[in-house]
Amino acid sequence: MKALTWRGVNETAVETVDDPTILNDRDVILKVRLTTTCGSDLHLLGGYIPAMRAGDVLGHEFMGEVVEVGKAVQKHKVGDRVTVCSFIACGECWYCRHEQYSLCDNGNPNPALTETLWGSAIGGCFAYSHALGGFAGSHAEYVRVPYADHGAFTVPDGVSDTAALFASDAAPTGWTGADLAGITPGDTVAVWGAGGVGQMAARAAMLLGAEQVVVIDRLPERLEQVRQHIGAETLDYTSDSVIAELKERTGGRGPDVCIEAVGMEAHSTGPAYLYDQLKQQLRLQSDRPTALREAIYACRKGGSLFALGVFGGVVDKFPFGAIMNKGMTVRGAQQHGHRYIPRILQHIADGELTTEHLATHVMPLDEGPKGYRMFKEKQDGCVRAVFQPGS
Repeated sequence: MKALTWRGVNETAVETVDDPTILNDRDVILKVRLTTTCGSDLHLLGGYIPAMRAGDVLGHEFMGEVVEVGKAVQKHKVGDRVTVCSFIACGECWYCRHEQYSLCDNGNPNPALTETLWGSAIGGCFAYSHALGGFAGSHAEYVRVPYADHGAFTVPDGVSDTAALFASDAAPTGWTGADLAGITPGDTVAVWGAGGVGQMAARAAMLLGAEQVVVIDRLPERLEQVRQHIGAETLDYTSDSVIAELKERTGGRGPDVCIEAVGMEAHSTGPAYLYDQLKQQLRLQSDRPTALREAIYACRKGGSLFALGVFGGVVDKFPFGAIMNKGMTVRGAQQHGHRYIPRILQHIADGELTTEHLATHVMPLDEGPKGYRMFKEKQDGCVRAVFQPGS
């Protein structure tokens, strides 16, 4: 079959690879109908995530049609249209029973590297390096889905393929941040990043009862999507002082909840960004925490901060004194999508959540390298490049 593979730093190629097969009785084989780029994929392309190998199939956000089922699969049959959570979880371990699915003890068959990096191994993730399991990704004609009864979700009639696609990762990741940040009715929420995850976090915050939601970015096409499809306020950090403006909009206090949906390659203005960029390029620090620092300083005293963007290792100049002295609550997580995807699909079906607008550029899988260039370089207003393996 054809698949889009990682060949090296900032190099991808469409190649012929082996078809997936059932390896465990709880697997299904999916014919991929749609699969999309994600901002966290750019960390793989840039060489910031270890344990990638030439020939690894990329892609972790996808939906498709079941074409083969393992003997132990009970919830799915051939022909089902499903969306699949990007994180792989067994559904039975202590963490899964406590709905902390991205921390699954059994989802990652290669735990040694993440145990060394972080003290404990987290779950597996499609196509997110051999450190998170070495699973083949979804930028392919077919993909194997482990633990399918727990990680694949039937798409309701009336929900389009494109809408269901973003219920795989962008929407549940955003929902994870909004829910675990502790949003309560009447809160003011600020979201750093207006990509797919940031937009979904903002909409989730609104559905969870936030009174005011402000999304911060620099790209006009993304900010326009926020205003048109999400219904939140926007703030362009290249033309406004983010901290001053947020205080102005909150009676001088700052937001109750801050969600950082940018991650380890954050952009900004001023000397702090240049400092972070230089240290990251020289591999003196693994991540650029520019947006994370700003969120910490902007958050009100006693407020809550959720780190939703992907971070891989260590950061410099982390203002822990601000966190402690301001009495802040700080959390972070990869997505616990198994907890949220059924709810998200229902919100889409009910017209309360819009996701299709994120698919700004749809193309055949053969044009995958072009799609990643457009996505990485923000060409032609590309918010997400979506690939159709069957076309």
